[in-house]
Formats: sequence, C-alpha cells, structure tokens
Amino acid sequence: MKIRCLLILMAGCFLAGCSKKEASATAQTNPVGNVLTAPVDYLGAAAKAKQKAQRTVGTVGLQQTIDLFQAQEGRLPKDLNELVRPNYLSSLPALPPDQKFDYNPTTGQVKVVPK
Repeated sequence: MKIRCLLILMAGCFLAGCSKKEASATAQTNPVGNVLTAPVDYLGAAAKAKQKAQRTVGTVGLQQTIDLFQAQEGRLPKDLNELVRPNYLSSLPALPPDQKFDYNPTTGQVKVVPK
C-alpha cells in the first residue's frame, strides 16, 4: 500500500513538471491554432498524454520494485514476471497496446519500447 501511494505521488510530481515544458513548446510552434480542428487536436493531445503517463508510471513503478527486490533478495530478478508475487506486485503495469517493457537483467534497468 505504501509503495502504491509513493508511486502515485511520484508520477503526479513528474507529470506536473513535464506538462509545463510540453505546453510551452507547443505554444511556440503553433501559437494561433485552428478553431475548426481544436477539438480534434485536443483529443489527440489527451490520448498522447495518457499513453505517456502510462509509460512513465509503469516504468517508475517497476524500477522501484526492482530496487526493492534487489534490496530484499540480494540479487536482480531474472525477468519481470519474477516480480509478480504478494510481496512485490499483483500484476505488471498496463501499457498501451503498441508498447512493451524491455528489461535488462544484468543492470536491472527497465524501459518502455515499441513492440
């Protein structure tokens, strides 16, 4: 329970910091916009933001769980499915359909990559 609260708090802080940079970059490239395409542009941006948030929360959460596993077990997990246990994760985080986790068992690093 503590891990989930920590993950949600970290993801919120990360997303709050990222949104300001992206908004200013968008405003500089297209300062006026088109009134007719605004609803479609908004929905597209919202969908992209949701996918980015899923990737970020999934990656941060898994990385913390890997670190916890290493601290408790004294080794890195062989694969991500080894983390699906009562002491760590109930299931792997959901990702957009065209994304997957890439885990390096020698370094313990996890990242999201296209399928």
